[in-house]
Amino acid sequence: MTRETARRRCAVVGLGARARLYTEALAGPYADRFELAAFCDVNARRMAVHNEWIGRHVPGYAAEEFDEMLRRERIDLVVVCSVDRTHDHYIVRALEAGCDVVTEKPMTTDADRARRVLDARRRTGHEVRVAFNYRYNPVHAAVREHLASGAIGEVGSVHFEWLLDLKHGADYFRRWHRDKANSGGLMVHKATHHFDLVNWWLDADPLSVYAVGGLFFYGAEAGRRRGLARDYARVHGSPAAVGDPFAVHLADWPVLSALYLDAEGEDGYHRDQNVFAPGVTIEDDMAVLVRYATGATLTYHLTAYSPWEGYRVAFNGSEGRLELLVEESVWARPDARADGANAVMHGAAVGDEAGRTELVLRRFWQPPTRIDVRSGEGGHGGGDVRMLADLFGDGGPDDSLRRAADATDGARSLAVGLAANESFTTGRPVRVREVLAV
Repeated sequence: MTRETARRRCAVVGLGARARLYTEALAGPYADRFELAAFCDVNARRMAVHNEWIGRHVPGYAAEEFDEMLRRERIDLVVVCSVDRTHDHYIVRALEAGCDVVTEKPMTTDADRARRVLDARRRTGHEVRVAFNYRYNPVHAAVREHLASGAIGEVGSVHFEWLLDLKHGADYFRRWHRDKANSGGLMVHKATHHFDLVNWWLDADPLSVYAVGGLFFYGAEAGRRRGLARDYARVHGSPAAVGDPFAVHLADWPVLSALYLDAEGEDGYHRDQNVFAPGVTIEDDMAVLVRYATGATLTYHLTAYSPWEGYRVAFNGSEGRLELLVEESVWARPDARADGANAVMHGAAVGDEAGRTELVLRRFWQPPTRIDVRSGEGGHGGGDVRMLADLFGDGGPDDSLRRAADATDGARSLAVGLAANESFTTGRPVRVREVLAV
C-alpha cells in the first residue's frame, strides 16, 4: 500500500473488451482500496476509450514503455488482459519489479512461458492470481459442495460437454484467437476454464491426456465444401458480407466500434475477419480423455458450431450420480443485436431465448433429487462480480471452497490443454508431467 493514500496503485495492460470488467471495478466500487494509476496497450485509442467509460484520465503507456510505467507510476498490482501469447511477458516483468499480478485466463499459451511465470513467482515471492471466474458461479460452487460432501461417494468418471453456439463460437474465428500462435487454440484459451473446473471439482491432479481434434466447420476449406464461404477477408466495407449470418458489422455495435473499428489506424487489427477465410489454425471440434491421480477419468468434448449454447456435466460415483445441465441460450438468432462486446463474446445477445439450469442428484436406490440452484446476475453466471469481490474486496472470511486460483492452478489447467494439443499432433496419449510439471 502507498503511505499517502492507503490504496494500492494498479495498472491494467491490454485494454480490449474484457479489460472493461476491471477498469470499471477499480475506478468504481473498489476505488477506496485501489488507485487505477496507469494503462498500457499497443493502441492509444483503446486506452482513451476506457478513460471515456470511467469518466477520468488514467495515464496511458505504449507496450514498450511497460517497465518505465511500473517505475514511474509506482505500481503495486498489475492486471493483465493482453493477447494470450503476451501474458507471460507482462507477468514476469511485473513480478520482477516487485508487483503482484492478476491475469486473465489462460495464464499463458505454452509450457516454456508457463515455466517462466512459475520460476518468477518462486524467485520473487510475489503473488499471481488467475481469473478463473467460473469457480465463482453459484451453480459451480454447489457442484463442488456436493462432491466434497460425499453425496455420490468416490468419483469414478466425469462426462463434460461444452457447446458454443454459432454466434459465440464463430467469434473465436473472427479475432486474433483464430491463430494458434496467439491463443494456443480453444484447448488453451477456452477449455482452460473447463479443465480448471474439473481439477477444482475433483481436487485432483491430471496425469495423462489423449485427444482428437480438427477444423470441421470453420476455415476456408470447410466453408468452400459446404457452400458457406463468401469472398471477403473482413466484414467492414465488404459488399459480399452483407446478409452473411456469420458476419459481425462493427459499426452496428458501439463498444466494438469504439475499441476496434475506430482504432484500426494505429495497429491494423481487424476484429471482424471472415470465419471462412484462410488463416484459421485452431480446431473447432475436440474430444479429450483425461486420467486423474485419484483414478477418475474425464471425457470432454468442445463443439464451437452448435445451434444452442451451454453445457452438460455428469459425475459418476460409488454411491450415485450428479448431473448438471446449463442452457445459456436455446438457439442463436442471426439477427439478434445487443449494445456491447460482452454479448458477442460471452453469452446470449438480446433476442436470444434464455435456457435453464438443472442440478440433479441421483443416489443409488433412491428417487432423483432436484437441487435448487440459480446462476447469479452478471457475466459468467454471476462469477465475474463475485470474483471481483474476492480479488479487490476485503477478503472476508476464509473460503472453504478455495475458489482463489494461483499460478499453480493456472499451470495445471494449461497443462491439460497443452497435452491435448500435443495429442492432436502425435495421435498418442501424453503424460501431463512430460509437457509441464506442476
